[in-house]
Amino acid sequence: MNRALLGSAAALIALVAAQPGLAQRAPAKPAAPGHVYTSDLMTRWGKTVTPDNAWRSYPRPQMKRTKWLNLNGQWDYAIRPKADARPNAMDGKILVPFAVESKLSGVAKHVGPEDRIWYRRSFNLPADWKGQDVLLHFGAVDYEAQVFVNGALVGAHRGGSDTFEFDISDYLKPGANALEVQVLDPTSDGPQPRGKQQLNPKSIWYTPVSGIWQTVWLEPVPKLRVQDMKITPDIDKGVLAVNVALNRSAADDDAVRITASSKGKAVASVIARANRPAELAIPNAHLWSPDDPFLYDLKVELVKVQNPYKQPEGAKGANRERWQELQTPAESARYASASVTGTASDTVDGYFAMRKSSIGPGKIAGQPQMLLNNKVVFQNGTLDQGWWPDGLLTPPSEEAIRWEIGYLKSAGFNMLRKHIKVEPAQYYYEADRQGILIWQDMPSGEEDDLHDQFLREKSQYEVTMPQDVTNEFEYELTRMVADLRNHPSIVTWVVNNEGWGQYASIRLAKMVKELDPSRVVNKVSGWLDTGDAGSDLFDIHTYEDVPRVPAANSKRAIVIGEFGGIGLPIEGHLWFGGDKRSWGYQGAKDAADYEARYRRKYAEVIRQAKEVGLSAAVYTQTTDVEGEINGLLTYDREVSKLPAETFKKIHAPLFDKD
Repeated sequence: MNRALLGSAAALIALVAAQPGLAQRAPAKPAAPGHVYTSDLMTRWGKTVTPDNAWRSYPRPQMKRTKWLNLNGQWDYAIRPKADARPNAMDGKILVPFAVESKLSGVAKHVGPEDRIWYRRSFNLPADWKGQDVLLHFGAVDYEAQVFVNGALVGAHRGGSDTFEFDISDYLKPGANALEVQVLDPTSDGPQPRGKQQLNPKSIWYTPVSGIWQTVWLEPVPKLRVQDMKITPDIDKGVLAVNVALNRSAADDDAVRITASSKGKAVASVIARANRPAELAIPNAHLWSPDDPFLYDLKVELVKVQNPYKQPEGAKGANRERWQELQTPAESARYASASVTGTASDTVDGYFAMRKSSIGPGKIAGQPQMLLNNKVVFQNGTLDQGWWPDGLLTPPSEEAIRWEIGYLKSAGFNMLRKHIKVEPAQYYYEADRQGILIWQDMPSGEEDDLHDQFLREKSQYEVTMPQDVTNEFEYELTRMVADLRNHPSIVTWVVNNEGWGQYASIRLAKMVKELDPSRVVNKVSGWLDTGDAGSDLFDIHTYEDVPRVPAANSKRAIVIGEFGGIGLPIEGHLWFGGDKRSWGYQGAKDAADYEARYRRKYAEVIRQAKEVGLSAAVYTQTTDVEGEINGLLTYDREVSKLPAETFKKIHAPLFDKD
């Protein structure tokens, strides 16, 4: 969203209680000292959350093992000045995985840059885990975490949106084990990637999130195990590349058996030497698309094979062939035909899809377009902030995300732009399963009062950032790509939004493309465009009554990365009351006015799609968020401002077969 809203009253069309027909609720009660404002809005899913049902699904859907232990639930917590020693007494209970500031956490307290959050709980390991290593996983902790088991430091992590894990095997003891997590989070007082969070939330900025905000879990694993997988489909060649990395180097008789299945029937299988790339032929592939989100199953097993290089005792030159064939097709061929001995020592289950995201010739001569599976498919999406009135960054439940993605599809959207936020892995699984395309933004970061990190539309140069800031941004950018790259729903990486801390955009876009050549890269969504280099898209933001047309581009697809923003308050479903302002880029008087404005905007988008080769448009936004009331849905997801069927009918011409 447009930073200029904060500095120009003329640009902000405020919708206040005094306007005819725009009713507000009674004034909300002020937050108690030390607490954050939480409103009284709750989602239907938030009302059913308990310590026993909070986020119980497997937290890593694409790399599942059969045994695991969920540590979500009630933990002890305390908030103290960061310079204080470890507290003897805690403040109370917090419901993990909901952030300290959220209503669902049961805490809803302010955390500033001067504070430290302390979490404590104990756990017992199941008896059948004996003899295995134990990994402690965190879905995400915002922002800087130190983790202790039985009083010993097992590791530390910086980064608010990425997964991390520690091998805690050496720190465990029989019976109860003590787990402690300490967290620091400067939020907008620091420049770390944080998206829409601000210590003083207002306008386009939202209530901050601190501490644990995704699932915490334990997993037993063998000493030698599958650590990472990179899955890349190639529909043109009819193959699936699967690169499996173990946690350490392996012996000559260690191999991985990779099997792709469809509806319980194996369609391809290969054996590869451990820590080597592998490729499976997927003949007559069933392609994934929003209309047909077909997923294959994938199984990876760590097995022993008869050593292809084993020589008779005392034979001369026993290792010559082995050394000559390292990392060659000849080595791959030997292992592909090797015999498996015994049973698998480690097994992980996942899934994949055969689909392609690319840029190519479109319907308008000289104007490239976005392609899905080598065909022009208009990408009609929403700007999706991913915030919830009760859970903030954390959706209240898995069912809530299933419902919301289903709503967007029923309203005629086939895409969403996940706006400067990273979701739990279960979210992307639902997108993969239900079939919706995702543009994944990198969360922006900048200090609250350092205005020279923001670019304006007339800026000609990118900002200069301190090395420690760029190191952190680029580390988290690479982690985001690594965490999410196996999800077929993600078709575009968005590196920067509207010049928020934008620097070295060409270099960063090229880096992302090298990390993942299989997707479209959008280096700059809105504002300062830095030319064709490194980017597949030319992206404008246009909040005018009738959207502007992106300039034609012979090398990049043209898209509208943000438009819309029609504000319509719904009484009884607003975050703020009293003299607090709710706002939209435009103010609708009532539902009829809202529909007329919406139709006018989409009529122009449809015209551009047919006449100038527009590839995609992103409507602001999925839901109201705190003071913003420009959502298709209210913040609590209870009211759709037009029936979903009406939205779908308005969008239908975008998908005409012409």
